[in-house]
Amino acid sequence: MPTIKRIGAYRFFFYSGDGAEPPHVHVQSAEKIAKIWLSPVRLGSSGTFRPHEISRIVSLVEEYQEELPEAWYDYFGT
Repeated sequence: MPTIKRIGAYRFFFYSGDGAEPPHVHVQSAEKIAKIWLSPVRLGSSGTFRPHEISRIVSLVEEYQEELPEAWYDYFGT
């Protein structure tokens, strides 16, 4: 599970087996994990994050919407 970025309490990462799916990132804080699709940026699953946390996470993904897909393609090569 490569970690792509850490921002505050959030860890952005991929699972090694995610390459067969469209580009996305998982975001973890403590024991909560959300899945965010990268193109277009949208919520895949919210785990147990509260709505205001999801809004913050989506905003962060949008802020890094060039860097995160680059990391995806660098890792998965597709």
